[in-house]
Amino acid sequence: MGLYTVFADWARRHGIDAATASFSDSLPEEVVDKFRCQFEADKAKVQAGGPPIITAGSDDWYSGPGESDRYWLALKDQFKAEEWPDERITSVDHSSSTVVAHTPRPDRSTWDAKGLVVGYVQSGKTTNFTAVIAKLGDVRYRLVIVLSGIHNGLRRQTQVRLDQYLKDLNPDRWMTLTGEARDFVEQTHEASAALSDEKTVLAVVKKNAAVLNKLIKWLDTANSRKALASAPVLIIDDEADQASVATGRINPLIRKLLSLMPRCTYVGYTATPFANVFVDPTQDDLYPKSFILNLPRPDGYFGPEKIFGRDAVEWEAADDQGPPDGYDMVRLVAEDDVPLLRPSSKEPADGFAPTMIDELVTAVRWFWLATAARRARGDSGHSTMLIHTSVKIAVHESYQTPLKKLRKEDAAGLGSGRPEILDEWRNLWEKESSRVPAEDFDRTQNTFDDVLPHLKEVISTTRIILDNYRSQDRLDYSDPSVVAIAVGGNTLSRGLTLEGLVVSFFVRGATAYDTLLQMGRWFGYRTGYEDLPRIWMTPSLAAAFRHLATVEHEMRDDIDRYQRENLTPSQVAVRIRTHPSLRITAKMGAAQPAFISYAGRRLQTRYFRHRDTEWLDSNRQAAENLVQEAVRHGQVEDLGAARLIRDVPVSLVKTFLSRYQVHEESPDLEPALMVKYIDRQLTSDPPSLAMWSVAVVTGEGGGAALGGLDIKYSIRSRLIDGHAERADIKTLMSKQDRALDLGLTAAQARAKSESELVALRNNHPVCHDRGLVVLYLIEPTSRPVHPQQDANPAGPLRTALGAAQAVVGLGIIFPGDVRTKSIRATHVAVDLTDVESENVDEALGVDTEDMA
Repeated sequence: MGLYTVFADWARRHGIDAATASFSDSLPEEVVDKFRCQFEADKAKVQAGGPPIITAGSDDWYSGPGESDRYWLALKDQFKAEEWPDERITSVDHSSSTVVAHTPRPDRSTWDAKGLVVGYVQSGKTTNFTAVIAKLGDVRYRLVIVLSGIHNGLRRQTQVRLDQYLKDLNPDRWMTLTGEARDFVEQTHEASAALSDEKTVLAVVKKNAAVLNKLIKWLDTANSRKALASAPVLIIDDEADQASVATGRINPLIRKLLSLMPRCTYVGYTATPFANVFVDPTQDDLYPKSFILNLPRPDGYFGPEKIFGRDAVEWEAADDQGPPDGYDMVRLVAEDDVPLLRPSSKEPADGFAPTMIDELVTAVRWFWLATAARRARGDSGHSTMLIHTSVKIAVHESYQTPLKKLRKEDAAGLGSGRPEILDEWRNLWEKESSRVPAEDFDRTQNTFDDVLPHLKEVISTTRIILDNYRSQDRLDYSDPSVVAIAVGGNTLSRGLTLEGLVVSFFVRGATAYDTLLQMGRWFGYRTGYEDLPRIWMTPSLAAAFRHLATVEHEMRDDIDRYQRENLTPSQVAVRIRTHPSLRITAKMGAAQPAFISYAGRRLQTRYFRHRDTEWLDSNRQAAENLVQEAVRHGQVEDLGAARLIRDVPVSLVKTFLSRYQVHEESPDLEPALMVKYIDRQLTSDPPSLAMWSVAVVTGEGGGAALGGLDIKYSIRSRLIDGHAERADIKTLMSKQDRALDLGLTAAQARAKSESELVALRNNHPVCHDRGLVVLYLIEPTSRPVHPQQDANPAGPLRTALGAAQAVVGLGIIFPGDVRTKSIRATHVAVDLTDVESENVDEALGVDTEDMA
């Protein structure tokens, strides 16, 4: 086996043909053939069964780690020493090998590879790229540069991790240019000298203009360029969507850095790839032209879906349970109370005094109870609460006194032993602990009597930490069993891990998808206390996170599907950049598509201004006019479940869409954009959408009429979500409504998958180029059909719609292929108006390392 290890190492570095030729001189032909077959089998094993990959033109060279690999084997042994489960180690091994397998074969004379690895917030991306660094180090990569966020805290945290898992395990094999307390500074030796050494050079560098300029200056000399010509370089861009893309200072510096390296592999890591996939793939930029890879969602990971749920998406397999609704972990803070928690944009931050509203007090007390419950379970790990209301440092400071006062009062109250105080704590524990059953996670719930003995010590040892770039008392988990309430801004909202995060009180506003998702420090692993995390936030933020969970799911599903269909990253760009739900990401500094593709889509209204009589009446009139005019042009068919009108001219549909008002919280269903798309299709070659079908659904309620057609009201109750002026009915359409004009019975349509129904329309002799408008007249009261929630306690609570008058719901189906590549996208100027920067000096490129 020793000879095969040498053969495999040679084949990985120089190619299988070169290894075969070299070893044929000294080994029998049958042995070399055996080695070759074994190597090919090892390569196939790396490719099979792993996470989805999109790759184009990459060499097939990596067979996985070998027995002589020092860096990976030492890292794997360290994982075992830390008692990682075997399946977790295997997952890291396989997913990191998949990344390595899609980098260029390292014996090539030159290459310029750019890839993107899409993970999950707080899900182990650092572990994955640590393993990738180890494995590429084992195949003789000479220089590794890790670009680690824009804040000192994240850079330091990454440095500590890489020192622990790479340098300290092979101290004689690594040369580090940076340290825990030191970013890259001017070196006393030339880069050429470092690269000529047998050691692997490692630098963990903040994405800061001054620091990057120093690194470029060190590498951009005649001797260093000569050394770089033969030195494979790996650049890991952690949080690759932040600062790297569409920025005036950092992006050009990263591109300049890459240009110095003729043999360079750039791999971006992010949980929010929206900016990265908006990069123009035709330009010399950071678009991941070589591969896009989805990391698998690890077991036990808490992501947006588990907490906020999500909406159904196309292509989802039929399931009576529908998409996940999330655990009952979110508590609402009234929008009207936000001014009590942070100053408005027009108010000065200095002198602001926050009000300890009931929800905030409850959140803090639940944090203490939950931490005490962890202690009762034998869990002595770190426990953290996050309070994030503003990016302004003065606001952070304003919370210190009232939080310390609450800590003192609650500790004294518990110490008094008064029954009424104990009852108050007991009631909170029993109320909250019953809402997310511990049994769902195969755990036995504690009683309050289990928790109480630990409560006073938890409160008294809690530290109140203000964590921002100016504070001196930063989060520090070097002591055992830290219990902390962290009040902070941007330094807590991206990259930085909050150890043992149990409770988040989060009312900061954000409009950009990446900002919103990265703020979710509560995503991650909660082993042993999966039932205890809670989040307090406004209804609008909760709705935004749910929508984001849906968008994220659909994007990942697209990447999976493109892998199965063997499409390249350049082709993927088209689909993602024209996705209706993603167009608003332009606000975070990415590009905005000029055209939106609705091909193959089924869209439906979900939110309504159910108390706005004028709004409801306007939509009713738009629908009445559409139906009346449609009847004049076509024959009405009674389908039982609906009245169908065929051969409706597109002009009537466009008029209807221009009059029908969609709720502002439906970014993927905007009439003006649909009209623009229809106009484009009318002038395409061949043209489509000139004719439509209109269906008016016959519901399950009492008799009604729309546009002169006798129907029955549809019944759609609303979710109880704290919104007084907006009704969320969740689901308007049934899947089979997509096929109302295709000649199927309801049962036949239900039996088919979403993709089968799309294909059926696209292959239909008449409907292949026709759209379908489906109208629902919703009964104003619309009481829940199944008001007894006890039958499904995990389901969302519903109440009567209670609309001021009948509500018109809209469903719309477009023909075509969602994979269409015919939509062009243009790139617009960067708009960073919604990006809040806490550290202005860093944003401007000033070296702020002295703040560390």
